[in-house]
Amino acid sequence: MTDWSPEWTIRGSGYVAVVAGVGATLRRLEHNGRDLVVPFGAEEIRPVYRGALIAPWPNRIADGRYSWKGRDHQLPLNEVSLGHALHGLVQWIRWEPIDVHANRLVLAHDLVPQDGYPFALSLRVAFEVGDDGLTTVLRATNRGAEAVPYGCCPHPYLTPGSGRLDDWLLTLPASRRVEVDERLIPSDEAAVDAVDCDFRADAVIGDRQIDHAFTGLGRGADGDATVRIVDPEAGTGVQMSWGAWASWVQIHTADRPEPSLHRAGLAVEPMSCLPDAFNDPAGAPSLAPGAAHEAAWTISVTA
Repeated sequence: MTDWSPEWTIRGSGYVAVVAGVGATLRRLEHNGRDLVVPFGAEEIRPVYRGALIAPWPNRIADGRYSWKGRDHQLPLNEVSLGHALHGLVQWIRWEPIDVHANRLVLAHDLVPQDGYPFALSLRVAFEVGDDGLTTVLRATNRGAEAVPYGCCPHPYLTPGSGRLDDWLLTLPASRRVEVDERLIPSDEAAVDAVDCDFRADAVIGDRQIDHAFTGLGRGADGDATVRIVDPEAGTGVQMSWGAWASWVQIHTADRPEPSLHRAGLAVEPMSCLPDAFNDPAGAPSLAPGAAHEAAWTISVTA
């Protein structure tokens, strides 16, 4: 814990989760002493959005520009190299605790209208550990008098063990990949087997460099989509599951110039809307006045 980022630890069924107040960030998640997400130190400034909650849009908005109800809006550009607004507005906000228990934590933040996003949202996130793993539920409520654009995602980097990402087995039940241009803005979709990214049956990640959204998700009898990663040498694994609220999932192999960050874990980001969704020709995702959007996901060890 630091003066600028308080944090809380919750425990249950062998799981230990450490959540930092800044960004409502999952700083560490372990099961019986083994990391399930790539952690970072309490004194560190969180690297590469590791474990942050992302709202009111996931991924990027091209040039930070969009139109809503006949009005043009300009968001701050925080992805300077590509000139986009990346990962929403709450990733560096300090969330406040409203309910703290040994195995459950609830944090809150009220997003105020501001330049580029003149809309009011009430955000609540609950973290709870139990036999099923760590379940997180993010609820956003539109406090304004008119509909607002809204989307969200979590941003963990999963790790199944201590081996190399290149050797891990990935199961990703997606039939299509969202293709992007040189600025990582969606341009089309392709069948996963046409772009060497078919992980519907578990396959070794290898040297693939992936930073794409996937869709056409297969789901189990419970309606959940599940991404699974296994370290075949250690025989250990981790999985992440979510419900119908997310029809897209961003997968990123964390190809970075910094040696300490390079391919350290696999980012798995179930998203309620596609990248650049506020400019989607089919219509931006909308949250009606007084309505709430709920997103839930679970990270656990594999059976």
